[in-house]
Amino acid sequence: MADAPARDLRAAAFVAARRGAQALPVYPGAYPATEAEAYAVQADAIALWPDSVAGWKVGLIQPPFAAALGRSRLFGPIFARHVVVAGEGPSAFPCIPNGFAAVEAEYVLQLGADVPPSEGWTADRAAPLVSAVHIGVEFAGSPFPGINDHGPLVTISDFGNNAGLVLGPPLAGLAALEGHRCAMWIDGEKIADGGAHTIPGGPLGSLVELLNHNGRMGGTLPAGTLVSTGAATGVHAVRIGQSAVADFGADGRIAMAMQEASA
Repeated sequence: MADAPARDLRAAAFVAARRGAQALPVYPGAYPATEAEAYAVQADAIALWPDSVAGWKVGLIQPPFAAALGRSRLFGPIFARHVVVAGEGPSAFPCIPNGFAAVEAEYVLQLGADVPPSEGWTADRAAPLVSAVHIGVEFAGSPFPGINDHGPLVTISDFGNNAGLVLGPPLAGLAALEGHRCAMWIDGEKIADGGAHTIPGGPLGSLVELLNHNGRMGGTLPAGTLVSTGAATGVHAVRIGQSAVADFGADGRIAMAMQEASA
């Protein structure tokens, strides 16, 4: 029997910390120096994680990093067991003590067909691939509290700072995103307003960037893949014991309760 391939020690450290619900006070090794290195660490962590990928989060890369990398977005896996369907009560967000935790109001696109790797995607080409549009919430989380403080390559390396997705009710297709607005509340206080218009290029623009990234990486996105398209009101840090609500107006509200993660 062939030996299992050696995995990056940074990937192994992140996977162990996440599975053990233990914080990593410092980054577990040298920061990735290139985009290729960051995604290689992420790929090793995906290989070590005991679950299948159900979707991808798309996050905005802030200037000046975007100019330096020549990219406007970063990407991370959403695992199947970390996708929950919003119900009547709050969805639990397991937060690693002394790690990083945040909530993000999102618009989620679902692919209706397999998408083989290719580049040169545009909004017009990508739109027919979308079989459903949902409201949702990304749970952004990492055992490393500084996951967003050292540039996008560090963020990429730990699953793109994703810890889960709450899938809310469907909207009436891509056309429903035009002018759609939402707000985030934490502990009963409105923190921010936003909507589909606050995502550069809109949610469809995020899908285009993911498709082009997938073309560079060489993988196939299977039918049913969920794409969490970016923070529509911002990235809102939360603590264990807090509550939050993403309010999408007449299309629904998604309630969340931040709880201590366990191994």
